[in-house]
Amino acid sequence: MGTIADAPPFGAPEFAMTTTMRPLSRLSGLSLRAAVCVAACLAAGPSLALYKVVGPDGKVTYTDRAPTSREGRISPLNSRAVAVEAEPAMPAELRQAVNRYPVTLYTIAGSCEPCDSARALLRTRGVPYAERQVVSAEDGDAFQKLTGGRDAPVLAIGSQQLRGLSPDTWNSYLDSAGYPRESKLPPGYAFASPSPLTERREAPARQAPAPAAPAEPAPPAEGKFRF
Repeated sequence: MGTIADAPPFGAPEFAMTTTMRPLSRLSGLSLRAAVCVAACLAAGPSLALYKVVGPDGKVTYTDRAPTSREGRISPLNSRAVAVEAEPAMPAELRQAVNRYPVTLYTIAGSCEPCDSARALLRTRGVPYAERQVVSAEDGDAFQKLTGGRDAPVLAIGSQQLRGLSPDTWNSYLDSAGYPRESKLPPGYAFASPSPLTERREAPARQAPAPAAPAEPAPPAEGKFRF
């Protein structure tokens, strides 16, 4: 059974801030009026906002820009705000696993039965994931550098890579990462579409010589697809 080590703590730098206080009697009338105006603006902050957003962690923020539904539960504050349909937040158990050990599935475009089975495993279990796909030769080179081979699919759970589809092994590592055994995704959750590994660049138009026919490769092991 695979074990995933706890993510290392991330330290945040501490900043010290000092303020020199002046006697109130030395402040000019203009400074007093400015201070009163600033205090009034700060107190009226929520009233100037168009949206109230309650994040998945329960934190409440106010904003004058149109937030996305993935930011949390959104409530328009006045008639100028455009209502945004909010998606229900993920449960805490699933959200914690996603934050600590994000899942990325590496596949290839086109016909790949193991890739289809890997995708179905994650969706049936309700694991949010990003899918990176081999579409071009550049993607293939990037895939080999990332995974050390050319067999798909590859599952990355945090920094741990699992090469080739093995449901028992994949589920064991997902268990260790804290992902629920049964789907806890909110109703209507939409999985992200696959994206290529590298940016698409427009190649210059030229006539390339026909490549020589490659030798017939050895058949891949079960649960893998070689490209």
